[in-house]
Amino acid sequence: MRYLLDTSALLAHYRQESGWETVQALFEDDMAELIIAAITLTEFGRRLRDLGQSDDAIHDTLVSYQMLFSEIVAVDAAIAKTAFVIGCNTPQRLPLVDALNAAAASDRGAILVHRDEHMRAIPEELVIQKALEANSAG
Repeated sequence: MRYLLDTSALLAHYRQESGWETVQALFEDDMAELIIAAITLTEFGRRLRDLGQSDDAIHDTLVSYQMLFSEIVAVDAAIAKTAFVIGCNTPQRLPLVDALNAAAASDRGAILVHRDEHMRAIPEELVIQKALEANSAG
């Protein structure tokens, strides 16, 4: 099974917050193929900086996490167009980065793993999801 981890799933894992055990189980599952979208690296790094990490620590964390994935999906024109369709068909506001992550999952036939309440509104026929337990502090 192929899974695309959203930034919220990476943060849950990194900070051992709600849902992190599910992400850890995916990392340990030999049958799971894990991928991320390239934009997740930027968003994850920015979030780590917001949490007070030094640039060197952020770099090391990003490198360590990158090694866990079989693919880093580039955002190309096809994914951008799919993100537009997903955004237009989601009944509530969907931030652009989340629409792009959802589109990358859709494009690769992956299950989108996230912890964002607004992503749950994406129609299942567009993106199959595995929503982690939400974190009220998050």
